[in-house]
Amino acid sequence: MKRTLFLVLMFLVVSLLSVAKDVKVSSPDGALTVTIGVDGGKAWYQVMRGQERIIDRSPLGFVLGDGDFKDNFKMGKVTRLSLDETWSQPWGEDAQVRNHYNELRVRLQERNGHKRCLDVVFRAFDDGVAFRYEYPRQPGLQDFVIMDEVTQFALPTDAQAWSIPALQAYYEGIYTREPVSKKGNMSGPIALEVNDSLYMAIMEANLTDYSTMNLSHEGTTLKVDLVPWKNGDRVRVGDTRVSPWRAIIIGRKAADILLSRMALNLNDPCKIEDTSWVKPTKYVGIWWAMQKQLWTWAQGDRHGATTANAKRYIDFAARHGFGGVLVEGWNYGWDGDWGRYGDKFNFTQAYPDYDLKGLANYARERGVRIIAHNETGGAAQNYENQMEDAYRLYHSLGINTVKTGYVNPHFYNGELQHSQWGIRHFRKVIETAARYQLMIVNHEGAMPSGIQRTWPNLIGTESMRGQEWNAFDRAGGNPPYHECILPFTRGLGGPMDFTPGIFNYHNDSVPGTRPQTTLAHQLAEYIVIYSPGHMAADQIENYEHQPAFKFIEEVPTNWERTLVPHAAMGKYVVYARQERGTDNWYIGGVTDDQPRDFSLPLDFLTDGTRYQAIVYEDGPDADYRTNPYPMTIRRLEVDRSTVLNLHLASGGGVAIQLLAH
Repeated sequence: MKRTLFLVLMFLVVSLLSVAKDVKVSSPDGALTVTIGVDGGKAWYQVMRGQERIIDRSPLGFVLGDGDFKDNFKMGKVTRLSLDETWSQPWGEDAQVRNHYNELRVRLQERNGHKRCLDVVFRAFDDGVAFRYEYPRQPGLQDFVIMDEVTQFALPTDAQAWSIPALQAYYEGIYTREPVSKKGNMSGPIALEVNDSLYMAIMEANLTDYSTMNLSHEGTTLKVDLVPWKNGDRVRVGDTRVSPWRAIIIGRKAADILLSRMALNLNDPCKIEDTSWVKPTKYVGIWWAMQKQLWTWAQGDRHGATTANAKRYIDFAARHGFGGVLVEGWNYGWDGDWGRYGDKFNFTQAYPDYDLKGLANYARERGVRIIAHNETGGAAQNYENQMEDAYRLYHSLGINTVKTGYVNPHFYNGELQHSQWGIRHFRKVIETAARYQLMIVNHEGAMPSGIQRTWPNLIGTESMRGQEWNAFDRAGGNPPYHECILPFTRGLGGPMDFTPGIFNYHNDSVPGTRPQTTLAHQLAEYIVIYSPGHMAADQIENYEHQPAFKFIEEVPTNWERTLVPHAAMGKYVVYARQERGTDNWYIGGVTDDQPRDFSLPLDFLTDGTRYQAIVYEDGPDADYRTNPYPMTIRRLEVDRSTVLNLHLASGGGVAIQLLAH
C-alpha cells in the first residue's frame, strides 16, 4: 500500500512538473539560465546571466504551408539530461574539445485543432545557450513545408553589431559596426558588443537539409529570416526532422567568443571511421597571377594551367616542404562566359597543354599532391552529374584534395545558393568526396556551421571576403581591420580559406589595389586566420630570397591548444597556439589602422623548458599606407617568466615562433 501511494505521488509530481507553466535550465556553472514558457498559446524563451537579461522573452514556432504553428500551444512533457564529455578531432584549434551542457527538452502541444506536437531542445553551456526544433512524425505533420520560422532574439539594449548584409553574394562583404537598430537584414554569424562585460555572437550550427538563417530586425529584436526556394517555400521537411541549432555565444571578454567551441559541440560526431587520410597541409598554387590578370583560366597565350607552369610550382613545393599545389583553369569549360554557361564545365577532361595524369605522378614522386580545382559557375546539377566519375579519377591519380567553386548566386533551376536546395548540394559534395578519400576546400559555399566535426574532410571554406579582393577590388582592397573582425564572425563556424602570405604588393592591373597591411601582418594571418590547409598565396618567385618566407615554411596548420591573450572586436587580436604533438608555440597578432603596443606574458609555456623565440615584427618605419615592407627579425631565449613587449605598426602585425629545446 505504501509503495502504491509512493508511486501515485511520484506520478503526480512528474505530471505536475511536465505541465508546469515555466521551466528552466541552467549552465553547468550556474551562471546562465534559460526559461521557457507558454502564455496565451504562444511559446517563448528568455536568457539570463545572474540578474542580467541577455535575451528578453522571445517567441518560438513556425508558419507552415497549411497555417500557423506558433500560437495554439500548451506545454507538455519536459525531460532533462546532462552531458560532460571530451572528444578528439583529427585537426583543429584544439586537439581535445570539452562538451559540457545541461539539456532541457520541452514538448509543445497544440491545444485544439490538429493537436500536433513540436519539441524544442535547449542546451545550456558555460559559454552560451542553443536550441533547435524537432518534428516528430504524427498525423497532420508528416512531410510539410515551413513558410516562416518565427524564432526571435529580443535584445534588451541596442548593442553594437558587427555584420554583413543578408544575401551578400558569397558572403563576400565587409563587416561593419552599427547599433542593431540601424542595421538592415544581416547574414549570420553576427558579433555583438553589449557592454564592457558582455560580448555575444548569434549563429546557427549543424545546418543540415534546411535553409540558411539570415536575421531581420525590428528595433533591437532580431528575427530568423530563412533563404527561400524559388517558389517561396522556406524549408521542405521530409526525412530530416530537426532544424539547425540557434546558438547564442556569451562571454565576459571579447576573447571568450573566440575560444567557444559551441558550434563544434552542436554538430554530430565524426561519421568517417578512418580519418588517417585527412591530413592538414600547406600549399602553393597557380592562382594569384590569375587574380592579377597576368595569366588566364581560359586557353590562350597567357593560359596559367600549363604542364610547364605546374612543374615549376611542384618543384618549388617540394623544395620548401609544401604538401600541395593548387591548379586552377586546367579543365575544359573556362572559355567564354563560364559564369553564365557553367554547364559546359568538364571535370575529367584536361586542356591539351595540361598533362593531368603525368603531373599527378610527377607531384607524387616528389612528395607533393595536386589539388584539383572544380569551378561550377553555379551549374550545380552539372557538377552532381559528373561528381562520381571525377572523384573516382582523382582518387586513382593520388589527388587528395578538391577546391570547389560556385561563382553564381543561383543554382539549378534558379534556386538561390543558400536555399535548402543549395545546402543539400554542398552536403552531397562533402559526403561523396569522403567516399573517395578526398578533402574539400569550398569557395562561394554555405556559411560554415561546425559540420567539420561530422565531416572533417571539409578542411576549408571561403564564405567571406578573402585575400583575392586585394588583387581586383577597385576600392583598393580589404580594410586593415578586416582580419581583426573575421575571427569573431565568419571564423566561428569553421576554418577560413583566406589565402594569406602576399609579399609583393605591386599591381599593374588595378593600381593602388593591394593588401592594406604590413608584411608582418601577412605572416600573422597564418595564426590569426585559422585553417588546417593554408595557402602561400603569392607567385612563387616573390618568395625567393625572402628571409620572412621561412616563417611560412615552418608554421604548422594543426594545433594542440589555443589561447587568446588580447582581443577587441574589429581592433586587434593576438592568438597563441601550441603545435599539435610538440611543445612549440606560435603567436600571431594583427591590428587595424591604429598602431598598438602589447605586453605578452609567456606564462602559458611549460615550466622548466627554455625556448628560442624568433620574432617577425614591423620595422621601425613600417606603415601599411606608405611603407608596408619593413620587418625586423630578432631571436632571443625565453621561458614562462618572460614578458614580450610588442609593437604593431598601423595595419601591422607580429608573428612569433617559440621553439622548445
